[in-house]
This record gives sequence, C-alpha cells and structure tokens, in this order.
Amino acid sequence: MNKKVALIIMFFILGIVLIFHFLILTNQIPYEKVWAGKLNSIEEMKSFETISILLNIFMLTILIVKYKLLKRKIKNKAVDILIWAFAVFFALNTFGNLFAKSTTELIFGTFITLTSSILCFIIVKKKRNTDSTNGI
Repeated sequence: MNKKVALIIMFFILGIVLIFHFLILTNQIPYEKVWAGKLNSIEEMKSFETISILLNIFMLTILIVKYKLLKRKIKNKAVDILIWAFAVFFALNTFGNLFAKSTTELIFGTFITLTSSILCFIIVKKKRNTDSTNGI
C-alpha cells in the first residue's frame, strides 16, 4: 500500500472517530459504554471527549500536511516524528482497548487503533532502496 492511500484511509478513520466522539459529547451515545467504562460523571466525560476531539483534529491536521508534502515531494522531519508518535500512541491505545468492558469497544476499538497504528507506520516508513547498483 502506498503512503497516499494510507493517508486517505486515515482521513476516513479519523473522520468517523470524530463523529463518534461528537455523538458521545452530545449524549447520543451513553458515556458509560466508552472509555473502558471508567468515566464516572458527565463532567469527566466532557473533559475526556474534548481532549479526544482536539487530539483527533490535531492528528488530522498533521496528516493533511503530510499529504500535501507528499504531493509536492517534500520531506519534513518534524511531521514524520509526529506521525511516528501517532503510530506509537495508537499501538499503546490498542493494548488499552483489550481491557475494555464493552465487547463492542473491545472489538471495534482494538481494530481501529491497530489499523491506525499500521497505517501511520506505512505513512512514515522509508522506502527501501531496491537498486542493486549501490555496491552491495
């Protein structure tokens, strides 16, 4: 899979995740069913959801920048470092989802975060030089 396809899939995933978090924030989805069932109040839910929405918007912004850089064939180490951090964040979040009380969160949360981690890795991995004339 190439980097641009991985980025487009990530745009889709983050868009769905943002909608999901807005549905929680607006009480369309009960907060007791998310965050591994660890939220104790509406105030706590609002804090967690606000931080999550802002973090997802930040990630989406960085990935849009990366997409534009790829189109122009420009490299930016700072953007790549942030995407590596996203890959690690999603990998750690995958382990957290394995302890969810809700089966739905366990299955979908684990799938989404694992997929996101792999996609972020694809986005920032360096191309292997397949040219055999490099004096091997």
